[in-house]
Amino acid sequence: MEKTPTGKNTSGRGQRELKVKVKSARGRKLSSTRWLQRQLNDPYVKRAKAEGYRGRAAYKIMELDDKFRFLVPGARIVDLGAAPGGWCQVAVKRSNVLGERGGKAVGTILGIDLQEMEPIAGCELYQLDFMEDDADLKVKEWLGGKADVVMSDMAASSSGHKQTDHLRIIALCEAAAYFAFDVLDEGGTFVAKVLAGGAEGELQKLLKQRFTKVANFKPPASRSDSSEKFVVATGFKSEIAG
Repeated sequence: MEKTPTGKNTSGRGQRELKVKVKSARGRKLSSTRWLQRQLNDPYVKRAKAEGYRGRAAYKIMELDDKFRFLVPGARIVDLGAAPGGWCQVAVKRSNVLGERGGKAVGTILGIDLQEMEPIAGCELYQLDFMEDDADLKVKEWLGGKADVVMSDMAASSSGHKQTDHLRIIALCEAAAYFAFDVLDEGGTFVAKVLAGGAEGELQKLLKQRFTKVANFKPPASRSDSSEKFVVATGFKSEIAG
């Protein structure tokens, strides 16, 4: 029997949840009212609140890992643009950072963001611009070596212009990819959010030169009306074959 993200059955009578309607308020734009109403009625938002995650994005990384299996026990993970910390929370459990899975290797997680973050048990959180010249050296020093996974759910600030926003997030993703080239160990994985829109061809070409496999996936937790998808590149090659 099919279930919604809230765990309730979708079949049968009387199972439909009441939707919250938000009234327009003075000084609030219609778009803001619609966003608020969508948030209040989003089953993933409700589930995140109930299960203690810092946002609905936690379910995106769960679904990505369910498919590609990169958050394994013992993995050394770098989360770029980690705030508010939902991806780190999921990675803590799956890579066994707290040693709760007896007999399994214990992982390490570095969360990096421009803004300060509330602590997360098991995570090392740093306020850092990953595009600084020596950022890769700092990360390798903090890890005590290279990373197995570099992941990013970063998005550039919205300009309100779809094509401009698409180009900005592709540029940010390319910067994250070059950072990954500097810190990933052989065979490592790179996961990042992109926006579908036609300008990601160069990024795909770049990743295919440095990884054995590059896949694109839109997890169910991504809103259906969103153009976001995620690129998952596995099998990092530290040297490009001549």
